[in-house]
Amino acid sequence: MSSKPMEPLARKLFKGILIAEVLGVFGAYWLFHKMNTSQDFRNTMNKKFPSILQIYYKSNELAGIYGIKEKDEEAWSYKKET
Repeated sequence: MSSKPMEPLARKLFKGILIAEVLGVFGAYWLFHKMNTSQDFRNTMNKKFPSILQIYYKSNELAGIYGIKEKDEEAWSYKKET
């Protein structure tokens, strides 16, 4: 028995996994960049996916960047009052 028939399948599977991972990395970067540059987008994320926003805040705190969450909460509470 030879493994020749499995090579094309294994190669296609490897390419598919590699493409999925590359798309995942670019998607994660796009999401981080969008959250990092837009307070309105963070507000949308807070309403729809609060757990993802908490991960964003935590990753910034681990990187030594503090105060984003507090500034967002202050801005959003101000919008609710007016």
